[in-house]
Amino acid sequence: MHTHCMNDYRHTHVTGLDSHLMERRIRWVMALTLTTMLAEIGAGWMFGSLALLADGWHMASHGLAMFIALFAFAFARRHSADPKFTFGTGKVDALGGFASAIALAMIALSVAWSAFDRLSHPVPIAHGEAMAVAAIGFVVNLASVLILEPPGRHHHDHEHEHEHESHAHKGHSVHAAYVHVLADMLTSVGAIIALAAGMFLSWDWLDPLVGLASAIVIGIWAKGLIASSSSVLLDEISNPDLVTAIRRKIEQDADNRIADLHLWSIEPGHLAAIVSVVTHYPRPPSHYKALLEDLHDLKHVTIEVQAHAGEPCVAVNAL
Repeated sequence: MHTHCMNDYRHTHVTGLDSHLMERRIRWVMALTLTTMLAEIGAGWMFGSLALLADGWHMASHGLAMFIALFAFAFARRHSADPKFTFGTGKVDALGGFASAIALAMIALSVAWSAFDRLSHPVPIAHGEAMAVAAIGFVVNLASVLILEPPGRHHHDHEHEHEHESHAHKGHSVHAAYVHVLADMLTSVGAIIALAAGMFLSWDWLDPLVGLASAIVIGIWAKGLIASSSSVLLDEISNPDLVTAIRRKIEQDADNRIADLHLWSIEPGHLAAIVSVVTHYPRPPSHYKALLEDLHDLKHVTIEVQAHAGEPCVAVNAL
């Protein structure tokens, strides 16, 4: 009869990944990326520069990273209210970051293989033409970095680090796309240095070495991205200090003891916790949630209270 009398108590899991501003930035960078990618790959084959080819193929990988980030935003928004996703769609961001990191690692392996092959089988390089295209690639990468991370934004995020919009900008898929751009800027710089050395010093052997060095650095970055995104997908506790803070705040109240504690990420900047409390002085779950109110990253807290039948650890008049 009173089917709507307690609707206000329903909990929703709408994701914070819906950021239209960031989506527009990614689309701008993606357009720049695809245009420059075609120019660099074509010029690399035409002029014989492996460093330029590495830059072009890596641009292809960060074009894929942009697509994955856009997909993560779109999927999260479309399914944000879908009850099939128990804690919302925030983890699609981590899944996108993981996929992007795998692509980055594959590009690193491909460039490294090509570098070893080019060291043993050198080819002529048209240095001037290749360097011009590499310089264009560097400018495009620099512009992409400034679009994705405008100057002064880090300061703004630090001042509002607990606000919802700040966290929405720091997802794994967006971070992976940003790392792709940085890695591509690195390979652009390496290509320019290698081509200049070949042009003025006849050091054509430096071109594949720079390609190899770029592959190693990109591989290291890919490893870090894989580790950070997989830790979210596997519900790894990435913030032991927060676990300690939860335990301290609960156990300093009355004679509470935490019997079980689970903490995991449901989306960037949004953590869920299940806390099982044993106490001689049981209170409503809202009491224990109130103890954790100043831990701003905790967005979904479930409290289980078990009354202990034994002798109290703290006298009632001592509370």
